[in-house]
Amino acid sequence: RFRNVTGVQTCALPILMEDDLFQMLAGARAVLDRAGCALIGGHSGEGPEMALGFSVNGLVDPSRALRKGGLKPGDKIVLTKPLGTGTIFAAAMRGAARGRWIASALASMCQPLSAPQGAHAGTDVTGFGLAGHLTEMIRASGPVSVALDLDALPALDGAVELLAQGFASSLAPENLRARHLIDGMDRHAHHPKLPLLFDPQTAGGLLLAVPPDIASRMAGSVIGEVHEAIDPHTLIALI
Repeated sequence: RFRNVTGVQTCALPILMEDDLFQMLAGARAVLDRAGCALIGGHSGEGPEMALGFSVNGLVDPSRALRKGGLKPGDKIVLTKPLGTGTIFAAAMRGAARGRWIASALASMCQPLSAPQGAHAGTDVTGFGLAGHLTEMIRASGPVSVALDLDALPALDGAVELLAQGFASSLAPENLRARHLIDGMDRHAHHPKLPLLFDPQTAGGLLLAVPPDIASRMAGSVIGEVHEAIDPHTLIALI
């Protein structure tokens, strides 16, 4: 029997089969129960392919909500998961990604997210890629910029190799529109990790602005530092 109303699901199957539906929802319950989320209600139907989706509702204490704005000069920029799901799954659709690369990407995607106490700002890295979401944080924070270390960008196994071979998500060209806000694109044009800035992520990590003492103690990669803005048209400087 379902408990409290905290999640609503929708499910479509090619041919509505009771056992398929049971197995899909049993897997979902195994994850939701560990998170303390009750699955209630929902709809099922027939569709051209299997699909399972959820709408999850919850409450947050406004005083503890982590927002995009709030970057402060001296903050370290920390990324909690490696980049590269866009290129890996674009290559997988063409049969060009190694199985261990796909397995590693899926394992990373399944890792839960949590922000440390003391973070000044944060967001998740998803479809707009690292550059797009970092730009959102900078714009929401006022006159600041970020010095970004390309060498420090964490990458999933196989991601750099696949980007070098030209595999890219269909969203990557749109994400490239942020390049005019980045200083150093020409200077680092041949850096193997440069395309990671524009690679759209699925279930990506958190992008956090944290004081230096917290950054040194938390899990994740320190990829940059916040500075006072010098040029209003340059939000990110590559180092």
